[in-house]
Amino acid sequence: MNDNKSAFQSSEYDNKIIQTLPYYYDIYFQILDLIRTIKKDGHLSWLDIGCGTGSLICYAISKNLNLDKITLCDTSTEMLKVAQSKIDKSVDCINKSALNLEYHNTFDIVTSIQVNHYLNFKDRIKSIENSYNALKSNGIFFTVENFAPFTSIGENISLNRWKDYQIRNGKSVEDSEKHISRYNKDYFPITITQHLDILKSCGFKAVEIFWISYMQVGFYAIKR
Repeated sequence: MNDNKSAFQSSEYDNKIIQTLPYYYDIYFQILDLIRTIKKDGHLSWLDIGCGTGSLICYAISKNLNLDKITLCDTSTEMLKVAQSKIDKSVDCINKSALNLEYHNTFDIVTSIQVNHYLNFKDRIKSIENSYNALKSNGIFFTVENFAPFTSIGENISLNRWKDYQIRNGKSVEDSEKHISRYNKDYFPITITQHLDILKSCGFKAVEIFWISYMQVGFYAIKR
């Protein structure tokens, strides 16, 4: 049994994720690039929901983003331990689900990467509402999730393509097929249109796509 909700143990997560999600660290570059574009004044407060091993925050720090306050949130205590050990900066750690967050007007940035696809539709909305509430006015929410293709034909093509990517990047056929079999069993993807509709319904004044690759999509949304 894993020590978190992902497909991998916290101790192996960093190595396994790059074999599994195409262009994973390019997503970090895109997020940081957008933050620098939208939030030019620096001195930012950042809540990373489902922080995992803290790699996104580590990347931001390594690129000299001026962070005054960092809060890491994860349901896995083991992930939080790994994250704390990697980040050479004072951080607050919150061991709870996004569904139980109670922040209001606190953060300039909220990130939720590969988190909400584990939730049912109602809880997805609650998670994003909590993220919205946690942001200050004009704060930015970033989320990257697996998504569902619009047709069964597209689903079959996309899953096979994703499996082939994993095999090319060093995973065995068995492990690749096992990961693909998690689709709609261990996590529950929705279409890009549904993602956009939820974000808009939660009150964001701007909702945009910043990334699509294989079966992953990234959005940023700005609070009113």
